Amino acid sequence: MAKNETKRMRPSILQADKDAFNALKAIPDYAPANPDYTVAKIEAARAKMEEKRALEAQAQAAADAARDDAVAAEWDYHNAMLGATTQVAAQYTKNSNQYQSLGKKKPTEYEAPKRKPKGDGNK
Repeated sequence: MAKNETKRMRPSILQADKDAFNALKAIPDYAPANPDYTVAKIEAARAKMEEKRALEAQAQAAADAARDDAVAAEWDYHNAMLGATTQVAAQYTKNSNQYQSLGKKKPTEYEAPKRKPKGDGNK
C-alpha cells in the first residue's frame, strides 16, 4: 500500500494501473483468495474513480467560471471608481479636498524639482 494516500497519483502510475487491469481481465482463471480484489470490485473502484474525477472537473470548471465572473466584477468596479475620480477632478479640480478624499494627491503638494548643483570639475 502507499505511504501517503493524500497526494495525487502521477498520471503514469494511473496509466500503468489501467494497463495492468486490462491484462488482469484477460486472465480467464483469475480467482483471488481475498474477495476485495476480484475483477468486479476493481471495476467498481475504477468506475468510482472516473465518476469522482468527472465531478472534480465539473467543480473546477464552475470555480474557474466563478473566478472569471469575480474578476470581471472587480474590473467593472475599478473602472467605475476611475471614472468617478475623473468626474470629481472635473467638478472640484485636482487641488480640492474632495479629490484628496479619494486618496489622490493634490498637484500643489508635489515638491518642485530642484536643480542639482554643478560639480566643480575637480575629480
